[in-house]
Amino acid sequence: MKRHLQVACAIIERDGNVLAAQRNADMTLPFKWEFPGGKIESGETPDECLARELMEELGVTVVLDRALSPSTFSYPDVTVTLHPFTARLTGGIITLHEHHALQWIHPHRMLELDWATADLPVIDEYLATLSAGKNMPA
Repeated sequence: MKRHLQVACAIIERDGNVLAAQRNADMTLPFKWEFPGGKIESGETPDECLARELMEELGVTVVLDRALSPSTFSYPDVTVTLHPFTARLTGGIITLHEHHALQWIHPHRMLELDWATADLPVIDEYLATLSAGKNMPA
């Protein structure tokens, strides 16, 4: 039976753009783009996970604005359930500790990047909320 990971991720919004993070060469799915975040540890809530992971990965703090729908995707060796949130930076200076690159990108250009497949349903829902005017990026 393959592993099933619970992962929290943040769609960090700033000046009408969102932050995309590119995985490094040593990670699984090398050089794919993703939303920053990480594995939810035992006894940890998704928002606690994001506070920890964003400090570890990027050296920043955020405020979470809204949860999007969890999304599950099965890769050949692991199943991943993403728990996405929209967020805004509140402190720190973005520093790459784990990722290869970062990019601030307009939401409607996100699909131009080569995303990890698990992130695609999250992008679809996020873009749908923007189209419906439910959540405009800060």
